[in-house]
Amino acid sequence: MAKQKVRRAVIRDWMSRASHMRQSAEQAAAFATGAAKQHPLLPRRRRSGFEIIMAWLRPRTGRP
Repeated sequence: MAKQKVRRAVIRDWMSRASHMRQSAEQAAAFATGAAKQHPLLPRRRRSGFEIIMAWLRPRTGRP
């Protein structure tokens, strides 16, 4: 799956969670760990799949 499709799927899953379940960095980290396992072929360079997903989730953490 292309990186853009993975990104959209991960963000869609994150934003579909209840707002009280996506308020903290710890919740984002737990979600990112699972998402990185779910998408093991995520294109990587220097950063791990977890770090890439966390970068996608940071701006959306704590949003209503």
